[in-house]
Amino acid sequence: MVDRMNADRDRAPDGRAQNQRPRDRYGRPMPHGSVGEVERVPDDAEFSSEEGLETAQRLLDGGYAFTAHEVLEAVWKSSPEPERELWRGLAQVAVGVTHAQRGNLTGAPRLLRRGADRVEAYGPDAPHGVDTSGVAAFARSLADGLDAGRDAVDPSRLRLR
Repeated sequence: MVDRMNADRDRAPDGRAQNQRPRDRYGRPMPHGSVGEVERVPDDAEFSSEEGLETAQRLLDGGYAFTAHEVLEAVWKSSPEPERELWRGLAQVAVGVTHAQRGNLTGAPRLLRRGADRVEAYGPDAPHGVDTSGVAAFARSLADGLDAGRDAVDPSRLRLR
């Protein structure tokens, strides 16, 4: 039996689903052949911690939280075990901002709080100079605002350091 829903899906060489469609600024897939609003971060991208923080901050400053999330996720996947939860938390905060930008007022606060908890656990001496208290405060403030019905989202207010 042919799975018609997935027949036209992009696939990686190993058969895993891989979306190659261009993305809008909030990371939503656009139709094939469209001109994307953001440059894609390849699935196999690698960033040093320093490059990841600098690139993600630049993207957040430009309002591109989804792409910043992809960069932070790439660092998370390649980081040493003691730092993995920090990077995972940073990626969750960035994708929480993305969900807020998209209007997902249920999922965004959950992701923001989950990410804040992970980041804050590293305390003031976090690796790479990450401002854990500042990131956590931003994430919780945005989550509380979304819960209260405020929908203004400014990714550039998130300072990673």
